[in-house]
Amino acid sequence: MDKRTIIKKFAVYGRNIHPLAVELLMKNANHHNLDSLIAHICKTTNSFVISREDVEKAIESFRTVRTVKDTKAKPKQVVRSQENVNVRDVTGKSTCEGGIEDFLAYFNSRFEKLSALVRRRIGGIKISSLSRFKNEQVEVVGMVKDVRDYGEFAVFDLEDKTGVVSVFAGEKLRDTALELLGDEVVGVIGVYRNGRIYADRIIFPDIPMRERAKKDFGIVFISDTHFGSREFLEREWEVFTKWLSGEVGNEKVVDLASKIKYVVIAGDIVDGVGVYPGQENDLTITDIYGQYEYAAEMLDKIPKDVKVILSVGNHDAIRQAEPQPALPKDIRKLFSNNVIHVGNPAYVDLDGLKVLIYHGRSLDDVITKIPRLSYEKPHEAMIELLKRRHLCPIYGEKTPIAPEREDWLVIDEVPDVFHCGHVHTYGVGFYRGILVVNSSTWQSQTEFQKKMNLNPMPCNVAVYYNGEVGRLRFCK
Repeated sequence: MDKRTIIKKFAVYGRNIHPLAVELLMKNANHHNLDSLIAHICKTTNSFVISREDVEKAIESFRTVRTVKDTKAKPKQVVRSQENVNVRDVTGKSTCEGGIEDFLAYFNSRFEKLSALVRRRIGGIKISSLSRFKNEQVEVVGMVKDVRDYGEFAVFDLEDKTGVVSVFAGEKLRDTALELLGDEVVGVIGVYRNGRIYADRIIFPDIPMRERAKKDFGIVFISDTHFGSREFLEREWEVFTKWLSGEVGNEKVVDLASKIKYVVIAGDIVDGVGVYPGQENDLTITDIYGQYEYAAEMLDKIPKDVKVILSVGNHDAIRQAEPQPALPKDIRKLFSNNVIHVGNPAYVDLDGLKVLIYHGRSLDDVITKIPRLSYEKPHEAMIELLKRRHLCPIYGEKTPIAPEREDWLVIDEVPDVFHCGHVHTYGVGFYRGILVVNSSTWQSQTEFQKKMNLNPMPCNVAVYYNGEVGRLRFCK
């Protein structure tokens, strides 16, 4: 494999590589599967420019990994009782009071985090320094505001801490510019002329290419159980929990159930009270604590050797503004010990598999803003969030955001799995090696949803195992 090919292979992963590192790889080309080694380097190294030292460390760890793989006599049996779960969320860390200083700190945090990600791909100069360049190519990083359609061109303003500049995007870039959501951070490469930038490229923070994560245990992804709703599908839930217990299904699905180690629920555990007009007519349990007691009873049907990761959503008894902490202690104590309570969003490490859980309220804003997206394919809207490295890139729409001094909604850590709910439909895909799952609901269509023309796809369950995902349907 020649030097040019090696450089191109790293470019696919969004990385550059130092010439000395290329030479070292050339020397090791006969000793390793080079494609696997390059994937290993990009997975284990955070550097944008891969150095010789990065390659040396990766080669040594690659040898260790391959040795371990080659000496395995048989697949390791899953021990479901020995779980290792680490959680990162806002629970117990919220400090905002809603003052002006909090808002300033929040947007500064958003800009600093996202601009640092963009600058891994381009250099970027201060907008205040653009006057030194006339009819020259420039690279600028800034926050998007005020996108306009001028027919031949889409025009938007780009702002950093030093100033604002207008960007004109024509031809193929016009459509990309019109899909900019506002308050997101992008890079622009183009020619600075007459006080404006004529864009050649728009650079998103985006996710680097990676290999699919593979673990020898199963995870079930569900969401929007809406316990307490008149439309909660209790019979289908009974079948689901019996499947997890290995009591129903053919030999293949029963064997799959035996491999399940975690159930991850992405919020809207209960239906809540007073969430939408006329909701009281849709409730069988009108008391919020009664709803959580019933939720605990239903989740108690899940086998105790399966850990349940329980996040929250906009129907739950928690603050509406995101990021949301986990449920209050007086509610958490209702649930069994196999339930782990997390906030929204939450990074959860499940035995080395990194799962980003987000309820998904901002999907309403994204689907409304970008016409090519739809509720029938919610995973495509989730991919847009990954490209922008932010769970709620639009500020001031349907999704309320708490002005924490750190922006917890930035996707600063690349997950293996990105899991949402909220929209009550089902969608699964892979994006640059990341499993993207929007799990469906356990609630049939309500009268309110009929008025809003929302058509749920209830009781569809996504099941992950060993890097692949399958779909089980528990409704007719």
